[in-house]
Amino acid sequence: MKESTLIEMQKKVDSYQRIIQFLYKELEELKDISYGTLELIKLMPSYKKSLEKLKEKHKASQDNVEQQMD
Repeated sequence: MKESTLIEMQKKVDSYQRIIQFLYKELEELKDISYGTLELIKLMPSYKKSLEKLKEKHKASQDNVEQQMD
C-alpha cells in the first residue's frame, strides 16, 4: 500500500474514534438524565398507583398476545 493511502486510512480511523467518543458521552448523559427523571417521578404522590395501573395494562397486553399465539 502507498503511504498516502495509509495516512488517509489513519485519518479516517481517528475521525471514527472521535465520533465514537462523542456518542459515548452523549449516551452517558442520556443515561444520567433518564435515571434522574425516574427518581423524580418516584417521588410524585401518585407514583405507586400509576405503577400498578401500568403493571395491569402490561399483563393484559401480554395475555392478549399469548391468546393470539394460541
